[in-house]
Amino acid sequence: MNPVTEPAGNLRLVVGFDGSPPATRALDAAVGLLSGRPGEIIVLYIAHLAAVDMLSADAIAEVEIGFDEVERDLRAQAGEQLRGREERWKFERRQGLIPEELIAAAVHVRDAHADDITAIVVGSSSSAMHRVVGSVAVSLARRSPVPLVVVP
Repeated sequence: MNPVTEPAGNLRLVVGFDGSPPATRALDAAVGLLSGRPGEIIVLYIAHLAAVDMLSADAIAEVEIGFDEVERDLRAQAGEQLRGREERWKFERRQGLIPEELIAAAVHVRDAHADDITAIVVGSSSSAMHRVVGSVAVSLARRSPVPLVVVP
């Protein structure tokens, strides 16, 4: 019988979170992956402002206020979802293109904790439009420099 060896280092999971059903499934999966292991979950909300060049400064300021409200709501939603199940988590917000920001966050975590295992966890999209134009998960699968878990 071969002894089971524990992987070296902590497990650091960057979870893309927008409050949608696929995102909540991804967060649930991250809890399961981290169970019984040292590490943490980084819940990441990416505020994406499309067509920023077409907005006035006042309009951008209004959108930013909306992003702040969404961030508060998502932080609370993640906290409620994780309450009593997993306490080793933090919430972060970035702004930009979703795949690029997930990758940038994961690379930052990986580089800051070189002896640990870093992975991105996202939910798969069920949108028919994403079959045509591509989804965040597909974009990540093509370009992620860290392991990727796509939760159905």
